[in-house]
Amino acid sequence: MIYKTRILPLFLPQKLRLLRHQFQKKCWRFISIILVLLITACTATKPPLEFAPDGELITKAIALQLSQTEASISKQLNATSPEFEISQIRVKMLEPVFIEGLSSYYLRGNYSLKLKLPHQEVNQKSNQFEIYLQRQIEGKTWRLLRRQVNSDGASQWSSYLIK
Repeated sequence: MIYKTRILPLFLPQKLRLLRHQFQKKCWRFISIILVLLITACTATKPPLEFAPDGELITKAIALQLSQTEASISKQLNATSPEFEISQIRVKMLEPVFIEGLSSYYLRGNYSLKLKLPHQEVNQKSNQFEIYLQRQIEGKTWRLLRRQVNSDGASQWSSYLIK
């Protein structure tokens, strides 16, 4: 009996070994296809450009970023923030990205600025901007995102509602 169990696998017909090999090959192929489908299903594509922000929203976002910067400078100088007017926005780069799971857009370009100071007006052309705009889940509101680096070097996002 022991002799038969040891010798029997050695003398299996060629066809059974071939069937076993084909079955294993098909199983591995099936598992590979499932893994590829899972990996591609889990990777996120870019947000659609159809939902990218329009010119009015970009103007409001630049104005919000500029007013935050001006407020910080005015506070340090103990002065009032000047009024300003933004015009001639030219977006040179628009890149859709996901930030924290939400559709966002990285924009870079130029704009013209008119500063209304107490005793004069200053016109500046070709001011550069870089902004991240994030569309909220319901699609009705947008937020300006600003990346801030902590003292330990880790970065985090701060968001501001664009009105």
